[in-house]
Amino acid sequence: MKLTSILIILSWIPVAFAVTDEVSEKQDPETYITAKEIRDNARRVNLKLRSRAAMVFDERDNEVIIERNAQEVVPVASLSKLMTAMVILDAELAMDDVITISKDDKDRLRYSRSRLRKDMKFTRRNLLLIALMASENRAASALARTYPGGTTEFVKAMNKKAIDLGLSSTRFADPAGLSNDNVSTAQELMQLVKAASEYALIREFTTQSKNSILDLNSEHEINFPNTNRLVKKVSWPITLSKTGYTREAGNCLVMQTQINSRPVIIVLLESWGKLSKYGDSNRIKKWLIKTERLIN
Repeated sequence: MKLTSILIILSWIPVAFAVTDEVSEKQDPETYITAKEIRDNARRVNLKLRSRAAMVFDERDNEVIIERNAQEVVPVASLSKLMTAMVILDAELAMDDVITISKDDKDRLRYSRSRLRKDMKFTRRNLLLIALMASENRAASALARTYPGGTTEFVKAMNKKAIDLGLSSTRFADPAGLSNDNVSTAQELMQLVKAASEYALIREFTTQSKNSILDLNSEHEINFPNTNRLVKKVSWPITLSKTGYTREAGNCLVMQTQINSRPVIIVLLESWGKLSKYGDSNRIKKWLIKTERLIN
């Protein structure tokens, strides 16, 4: 993408930034600043991100505030699980059905670790919970395997859903996001987040800070944390969240949230550094609040 086509030119810096817990001030509805006004004044405040591709979308004005390499097709890792969840929920399968973890659910591409062992039994609801909240790969695999027609039909349904949503650059090869053939763009992931936010269960599951699920075979509970640490922050009123990581995709994060009472969707891709996606999120928040203050 040429620099001239980028609404806001962002610079890349290799240093890590600490994640802050700053509470944003609420904006008076009478003096609401539009997305266009923010873009027009964007250069007044410096913004440096570590994410190679990014987008911030104002849901009230239905306009992009920030974009960087937003049309570039890249691997999206576990962000794929948002589509996995939509396909499961669209199928209206019984959420209380019990699914047994199989050897076929093991990740044989990247050999990622899992706390779900062969012959453990969980409800479909709980597998969906940890696939979204904890990004559990084996849970996503089991959900796809037990879909009518199996994993092959499930992946077809994922790609059909992408087409139905108008996501022409988005493709899926597996339900967990392990394959580099699971690809999209920052622009289309923003659209995917908008679509996923229509599902109450996706909003609920992706924003829980932690939870436990019961193995019905051993009657033992397993505790899982959310992979996005920002969901625990009062300063981040997050209504939908998903993280992703593979070596090729880097650290990825999508969120639906509010900054200074402004409803936004944030997409961060190929962020290099374990904490860089959180640093970029906080830099975007500070930049947006500071830009609004300058306009006022």
